[in-house]
Amino acid sequence: MNYIGSKHKLSNFIFETVAEICGNDLSQKVFCDLFAGTGIVGRIFKPHVKQVIANDVEYYSFVLNRNYIGNFIDFNYEDLLNKLNALKGEKGFVFENYSEGGKAGRNYFTSENGQKIDAVRIEIEKWKKTSKITEDQYFFLLASLLESADKVANTASVYGAYLKHIKKSAAKTMVIQPAITKKDLFSEELPFQKNQIFQKDANQLIKEIKGDILYLDPPYNARQYGANYHLLNTIAKYDTFVPKGKTGLRDYYKSDWCKTGEVLKSFEELIENAQFSYIFLSYNNEGLMSQKEVQTVMERFGKYTLKTKKYQRFKADKTENRNHKATETFEYLHILEKHFGSAQ
Repeated sequence: MNYIGSKHKLSNFIFETVAEICGNDLSQKVFCDLFAGTGIVGRIFKPHVKQVIANDVEYYSFVLNRNYIGNFIDFNYEDLLNKLNALKGEKGFVFENYSEGGKAGRNYFTSENGQKIDAVRIEIEKWKKTSKITEDQYFFLLASLLESADKVANTASVYGAYLKHIKKSAAKTMVIQPAITKKDLFSEELPFQKNQIFQKDANQLIKEIKGDILYLDPPYNARQYGANYHLLNTIAKYDTFVPKGKTGLRDYYKSDWCKTGEVLKSFEELIENAQFSYIFLSYNNEGLMSQKEVQTVMERFGKYTLKTKKYQRFKADKTENRNHKATETFEYLHILEKHFGSAQ
């Protein structure tokens, strides 16, 4: 999935740094990904730790993490996907409000794909209500639909706007592909791992959990994820509401981590309340908090170190923020070995 802030390209850097600080044997560690997004980092750590706690305030993210982090058993999914892919399209909510030919005139999807999304989403819900599928299968199928729909979305990258004309990739017929990773991440090899998946405000959840390794990848700037990925939430929830404005926005959660006047306070509160010995914060050099501000907060609570990594900018930046001239940016991995009761 083309996702702002995705750590796919940085996952090895993150894993190697955590292993360097916490030790190569993580098998007895509880790992928490508090701003999980698509769950890339949690998936990397899942085979190596005792437990993964994954959280994100957005429902589409909960669906993805409930599947990738919460599921283990390799059930037979091919028959289910074949049935979904054979469905005839329906002129439902997504078609009417977000598809070419729909009454709203929003070209997020072709007419064919919009109707296919509706038909598949309706069928998945029907299977759930009639107990034809388990809860694990339900979230697997929803995750598969979200990822497959995203591949044929008629956008530049995010859902803050749609393209006027249907692009080549969006013109392809949507085929539901399985939301699975490597076989060892989706099997019975970790049957005793009791992972937890949440959809909560990070600053509230941090008061309710504890563990060993806390990984933080909060929003860096003023972009609200609920707005940029509103259509994924709509497909995942499949509820009824009146879409707003040209882009068909739904009501969405507005994070204090995206607000200049609130982010530092939220960060300090989270670090103070965190019951984790090791805290790793991914942030880049263009974030709302400066490197020095982050360092000042973390040093109040223990030993602070910093790792940096140069990488290519997410391509949406080129169109969404034209003030950015550089094609590269620097990822900071701030590290805190927390000393409890030692805040200055």
